[in-house]
Amino acid sequence: MGRKMHVWGISMLIVFFLVACSGGSGSSSGSSGDSTHGGSSVASSELEDLPDDTGGTHNAFVLGDTTAAYGFYLYIPGGYQDVGPAYPLLVFLHGAGEKGNSQTPPTPSAQITVLNRVLVHGPPKLVGNGTWDPPSPMLVASPQCHDGGWNADKLHDFINYLISSYNVNEERIYLTGLSMGGGGTFNYCAAKGQDALVAAAVPICGWGNPPRADEMKHIPTWAFHGDADGTVNVNGSINMINAINDTTPPVRARLTLYPGVGHNSWARTYNGSGMGTERADYDAFNMTIYQWMLQYKRAVTD
Repeated sequence: MGRKMHVWGISMLIVFFLVACSGGSGSSSGSSGDSTHGGSSVASSELEDLPDDTGGTHNAFVLGDTTAAYGFYLYIPGGYQDVGPAYPLLVFLHGAGEKGNSQTPPTPSAQITVLNRVLVHGPPKLVGNGTWDPPSPMLVASPQCHDGGWNADKLHDFINYLISSYNVNEERIYLTGLSMGGGGTFNYCAAKGQDALVAAAVPICGWGNPPRADEMKHIPTWAFHGDADGTVNVNGSINMINAINDTTPPVRARLTLYPGVGHNSWARTYNGSGMGTERADYDAFNMTIYQWMLQYKRAVTD
């Protein structure tokens, strides 16, 4: 009996060791470490090499001041250099209320007034009020839509402009947006498919086109929505996330819903205050969206 117990004890130790090494089965909705779109583990030393962001600059670029497809604001972290370790890039797409053409007003001050509309929500608002504190320094680009809506081709050109103009880590480009920008986020990922330049996407109170879900299944996606949204129906997110997951993506698409919340589900998502207030029957808001994004890298080929 003693010998049998001894063998059993050794066997259990081996099982525990194997489980610990594999990280357990866990949930397919996230990852405990950096991964490519295929889900394989990669090192994150390039983030650790970035200098601490002790306070950066938020720069305005009126439409026409550069060759970019949009006028935009760009947050550049403190310590940023054009050479050395490359930086993650977060691209934020505003909603319909912040549209504007900063090129048309007759004076520079009037032009900036139009462009400043992009600062009222999301990451640029957090930068402005001093609460922007992601787990890694990031460049934050906030373009301003000056026509009917977010166009996938123009957005693609805009991201390529940023890549060519700044020290961007092309493996770590992330896309998020609210309302019209949430729809624009879904649309860009589906329209560009394998050519999309983003490693992960966070559409908030947006909508997608379920028949095109297969074209963005390789991009980790986490959507947020208020279930009482009277402007963009919550089914705009539910149907798209379900369609993505029906394609059996490498990383299961996530959906977090807030009970009784209307159209403004973005503030609590971008600043993290919505953690713990989400519906229990959908995905938990158990980490900031910035922590979640930085788990993923896009495989870049020359």
